[in-house]
Amino acid sequence: MRYVIVSVLKGDAGNFNNNLRKEVFEKFKARSSKLPAHFTIKAPFESDNINDLENILDDFSKSHNSSEYKIKGYDHFDDRVIFMKVLMSDEGKTIHDKLIDNLNKINYLNFSKQDGKDKVFHVTISSKKIRNIFDKLWDYVSLIPCDFDCYFDNICIYKWVDNTWVLHKEYLLN
Repeated sequence: MRYVIVSVLKGDAGNFNNNLRKEVFEKFKARSSKLPAHFTIKAPFESDNINDLENILDDFSKSHNSSEYKIKGYDHFDDRVIFMKVLMSDEGKTIHDKLIDNLNKINYLNFSKQDGKDKVFHVTISSKKIRNIFDKLWDYVSLIPCDFDCYFDNICIYKWVDNTWVLHKEYLLN
């Protein structure tokens, strides 16, 4: 089975991202993830049994508090991905890095630069075949105000079912 681990962006910021992704799809046919607004903790991976992952996340969520972070403005990875910038708090970064340390104990989870401790925290707006429309898309998106106070308060496992991501389990931080 294919899984991904994310923290879902809720409230006004999550609604903003979900609506903006729909808007850029309608205007530019620029596609994005089938996941709700989120930042990635662990990129998609395969496993037949995730009991150890579920146990680690259950214990971790019970022993760690939520933390604040900001989303302010936009950035991009070359001409491939446009995203909302996440300004993770020091406390949030510490919690995230402890989570990665815990997840690193699982043999089927291998972290890369893109999803390990040194990742660029971001919430994607568009990432699917946008090179040909990047300039128009960037000019459009970058003019829309984007400034939100958020909480790193959840860790979610999604699984790939029938060509879409379905919530498998959500863990709420204290």
